[in-house]
Amino acid sequence: MTAGQASTGDFDKVLVVDFGAQYAQLIARRVREAHVFSEIVPRTITAAEVREHDPVGIILSGGPASVYADDAYEIDPEILSLGIPTLGICYGHQVIADGLGGEVVRNDVAEYGRADLKVTGSSLLLRGLPEEQVVWMSHRDAVSAPPHGFAVTAATADSPVAAMEDRERHIYGVQFHPEVVHTVRGQEMLKHFLYEACRARPLWTHAGIIEQSVDAVRSSVGDGTVICGLSGGVDSSVAAALVHKAIGDQLVCVFVDHGLLRKDEGVQVEDTFRSSFHMNLIHVQAEDRFLSALAGVTEPEQKRKIIGETFIRVFEEVATEVSDARFLVQGTLYPDVIESGTADAAKIKSHHNVGGLPEDMELSLIEPLRDLFKDEVRAVGEELGIPEEIVWRQPFPGPGLAVRIVGEVTKERLDILRAADAIVLEEVQRAGLYTELWQSFAILPAIRSVGVQGDGRTYAYPIIIRAVTSEDAMTADWARLPYEVLERISSRVINEVPGVNRVAYDISSKPPATIEWE
Repeated sequence: MTAGQASTGDFDKVLVVDFGAQYAQLIARRVREAHVFSEIVPRTITAAEVREHDPVGIILSGGPASVYADDAYEIDPEILSLGIPTLGICYGHQVIADGLGGEVVRNDVAEYGRADLKVTGSSLLLRGLPEEQVVWMSHRDAVSAPPHGFAVTAATADSPVAAMEDRERHIYGVQFHPEVVHTVRGQEMLKHFLYEACRARPLWTHAGIIEQSVDAVRSSVGDGTVICGLSGGVDSSVAAALVHKAIGDQLVCVFVDHGLLRKDEGVQVEDTFRSSFHMNLIHVQAEDRFLSALAGVTEPEQKRKIIGETFIRVFEEVATEVSDARFLVQGTLYPDVIESGTADAAKIKSHHNVGGLPEDMELSLIEPLRDLFKDEVRAVGEELGIPEEIVWRQPFPGPGLAVRIVGEVTKERLDILRAADAIVLEEVQRAGLYTELWQSFAILPAIRSVGVQGDGRTYAYPIIIRAVTSEDAMTADWARLPYEVLERISSRVINEVPGVNRVAYDISSKPPATIEWE
């Protein structure tokens, strides 16, 4: 456990076993919305490792594989013998059936989308719900016969065993996806599993998270001095406020202006945290240092690692000047950890504050938000009284504009991108769309194209506009911005930003793309 990270052992825990499903993170979030802590673990987890986690329940996610394929995803069969309440969803449902002696077959007709579910027997999961209801299916394989001891509790036209349960062994399975909003009563089903089957206590509340985090920080830090890497974004702001609540003036915030920020961002951070929060704040001007370190670098992972290490070196230098501080606060979130690659997930990209950290760090990390999704962080921020304009600010990457320039980072390109990005945000806010979008920003690919301006030939940069909707950044969809908004952005960027002659709009979802380009 990272120093200062709230002990999740103080909360009842449900493990979400990830079989490669696009919905695994959504399952974890739905469990947390029921005020029960959840943690995503790999399908390779052993029964012994499950015992070490000491969960009150296990959920097996869906997945793209077939249980009878040669390379089928499996779990340690002993997990189903631990007596821990277990719920299988879609592929997880089939894993339970196949592993305990039931039958799984390839259906002639696939079920994708809405389906009509009919309750056919007494059920803990479906208790008190309508006998007929709409659920969301996404499968071709289906359980045709349940294992011995299981009762079939629901069916659809193409899934004779759409739900089953063995209450003596505390094992449940559903072919549909209760975690998606299209399964209208799905959250109620999950609550039945959590509260009745698992006997989980709904203690994972914002107040509870704050209380545990404050206690953990105080216990880790004692009377020592702590520095906080403050960017002004929601994550670092909430982390700073949380640690400040725990240790007060022992916290010194460090705002490193690396020259990779948005327009006027440095001034805004100073005004907010000196005036509104009355925190100790050190402003370090380090643009030349970062740009020098990034000179000639074009590979995204190398950029992130350089930025991450340079941040740490600056913090270490500041720490020696501030009562020899030994701790560093960071606003690392759960999605950062997952995407940076852990034993639980393949690496998508290193986050500068996770995979980009140097191995020889002299400071101990305090990461009070490490187990939280973004929506949980915002809620904690509101609970702490952080102003709405910060809590609901769109996410901004720690490496800043460096990962929005595809190619080498130079002063000229930063100035161009900063001006274009400011126009994007201004027009999105003018249209009243800012809070409806997860992120909206500009990207500068380090290429040039031919254009015509003022009857003359130009050879200038393009600007790519990216706007997405999302709940937690684990998945995202491109935003359908009105044409008139896109037109205003394009016109203003081309007319007002020197060095740009073309604007394009990114209509890729995540997956397969990521939100940021690097």
